[in-house]
Amino acid sequence: MIIYNVTVKVDLDVHEEWLAWMRSEHIPDVLATGLFTDHRICRVLQDESDGITYATQYFCESMKNLQEYAARHAKRLQEDHMARYKDKYVAFRTVMEVL
Repeated sequence: MIIYNVTVKVDLDVHEEWLAWMRSEHIPDVLATGLFTDHRICRVLQDESDGITYATQYFCESMKNLQEYAARHAKRLQEDHMARYKDKYVAFRTVMEVL
């Protein structure tokens, strides 16, 4: 099992809207690719004075599925995120294997 983790720190003034958009649009769009089996979104508990940090985890069966997602879908979905929240977030991605 592979976990594709996307950690995003969102500005305080848009974090509630961002979370609603993630739940109603972005996560369903990622899952609609058919390459992930499940997801989880978590709020990172740390200093929130300059933004709220979330970790969204997408679960897939293999690296092949993740590579297909990266090649065929990631750019479009990331560009949509950037267009909506430009200069309102910072993000990094981590790929992990469940042992």
